[in-house]
Amino acid sequence: MKVVIVCVVFCGVISVIMLTLGWVVSSCWFGNMRELSSPFECGFDPFGSSRVGFSLRFFMVMILFIVFDFETVLLMPFVFVLGSGFVSGYEVFGFISFLLVLLVGVLYEMKEGALEWGY
Repeated sequence: MKVVIVCVVFCGVISVIMLTLGWVVSSCWFGNMRELSSPFECGFDPFGSSRVGFSLRFFMVMILFIVFDFETVLLMPFVFVLGSGFVSGYEVFGFISFLLVLLVGVLYEMKEGALEWGY
């Protein structure tokens, strides 16, 4: 247990040192130079704002993709266990419960309109 605590403290100290070193070096080299922090469009001043609003619908689709990608990663080992033939009732119950939770989630997303592409 002491080894784990020493490793966590060591990694934390190294992380803080690296972050501080990066902050000091970047502020020494660049300081507060306005040219480096402004947008650059082929040598001209920008025509409009460089801050464009982020679509919330795109964000929702991205989150749904991550959730169902994670679901696929969790389902793949069970498929291999099913192929081996050594499956207990608890494993099947856990698998069906997991699928039911995902199904309820998809139905809720469909009800809320998160999966509709029409704007």
